[in-house]
Amino acid sequence: MRMDPVLHSELLDRWRAFAEQPGHPFTIPGHKHRAGEVWPELGAVNDGDVPLFGGIGPMKQATAVLAEAEARTAAAWGADWCRYGTGGSTQANQAVALAVGQPGDEVLVVRNAHRSLLSGLIMAGLTPIWLTPDVADGLLLGIAPETVRAAIEAHPRAKALFLVEPSYVGTMSDREAIIRIAHDAGIPVVVDQAWGAHLGFHEELPAHALAIGADALVFSAHKTLPAYSQASIVFARTERLDPDRLERGFEAGNTTSPAGSILASIDAATILLRSPEGHALLGDLLGRAENARQRLRAAGLTVPGPETHRMDPAKLVVRLPHGGGLAIERRLLELGLGPEQAEESMLVPILTMLDDPAAVERLVDVIVEEALRLAALAQGARPGSLSEPKASRRDAVARPPLPPARMTPRDAFFAPHATVAAAAALGRISTEIIAPYPPGIPVLVPGEEITEATLTELRAARAAGVRIAYAADATLETFQVVAGSHS
Repeated sequence: MRMDPVLHSELLDRWRAFAEQPGHPFTIPGHKHRAGEVWPELGAVNDGDVPLFGGIGPMKQATAVLAEAEARTAAAWGADWCRYGTGGSTQANQAVALAVGQPGDEVLVVRNAHRSLLSGLIMAGLTPIWLTPDVADGLLLGIAPETVRAAIEAHPRAKALFLVEPSYVGTMSDREAIIRIAHDAGIPVVVDQAWGAHLGFHEELPAHALAIGADALVFSAHKTLPAYSQASIVFARTERLDPDRLERGFEAGNTTSPAGSILASIDAATILLRSPEGHALLGDLLGRAENARQRLRAAGLTVPGPETHRMDPAKLVVRLPHGGGLAIERRLLELGLGPEQAEESMLVPILTMLDDPAAVERLVDVIVEEALRLAALAQGARPGSLSEPKASRRDAVARPPLPPARMTPRDAFFAPHATVAAAAALGRISTEIIAPYPPGIPVLVPGEEITEATLTELRAARAAGVRIAYAADATLETFQVVAGSHS
């Protein structure tokens, strides 16, 4: 793949200069780029590691170099403020949570928010008012504008609205309508766009959140861009958000020894994204994703896309009407083609602008082959065809209403806690977040009562092979609860 010679990142240039320079710097990190002399594998891990301070630049200069890069990126996204993060979107979400209100304030939060935002709410002492997205056939569809309007009417003093757009499975709400509703009420909108760092830089992609009026935007550069793991960016417009509070919120969770390698990769990845080369790579990605959808659909599989849902067209989600997702995952892992997420009725392989086209073709080949084989075995159908799908146990379970909130998440977090058997958990107050993926909507968050309905939903999800995320005990045999709590 040819790189455009006009691409240039000062952070990346400085990373290379340090990595290649002779000498023996008496600075951290402690491996001194010599670990390979005593342990080759350890050396291979450390070889690309360059710190910000003493690596990208001397201690007294590195901050200014980083700030200049962040300012250029802010301008490219139309932001007033921007910081590169080395702690993933977790750090970025927590920074914004610390910036939007005072302890005790209410904020509107979409229920499929990542646990990093919940921890940010706990740190900031904010009280979430949950907005539950629509779900159909196990697929999260987004939040309805009417849901947002009703929540604002019921909670007119809310200090912010937190959205996740796109969702983990690529689906999106009517973001423009929701932002208008919030702004009409004077409420800033924060968008966790962790899975959509690429949005806005190709005409066939949806706009990024700032381009349609959001006040803050968080994304994980490492999820869909060619950046180092843990790379993230947080942007903001400061009409409704205080830049000083944003800066203090960011620095509260920022390491004082940031990895220059991660920061350089963020800068270079975003420069590539907005270049002609990046535009071409995005076009190739969109073509591969559409081709994969068409081939999978031709085999009888259900594959949502932008023509069936409001959805990121670069996202590939495969619904398996006959189950078998875990068996297909095992086969893909054997071949070195492991997907990001798998459960019995869904596969989510992540496609990006740097996928090998032949590998994507092979991925689709294997999914089709295995789905047809498993369907034939399970249904007695002739090989090479799929008969009518059957509803899974998970799809047959109706989502219960949100459990009663008996404490704020912050109070539950700091309360004495106990581990109890599932049989003794009913009526107790949860101190943990538990979210089946998919659809990624927490069934419990700290402070909520564990009800019969929530236990039923969690057990049904686990029986269907769904990943039980965040729980201390993913088997659901025990739960973490507030000590002595009873309904």
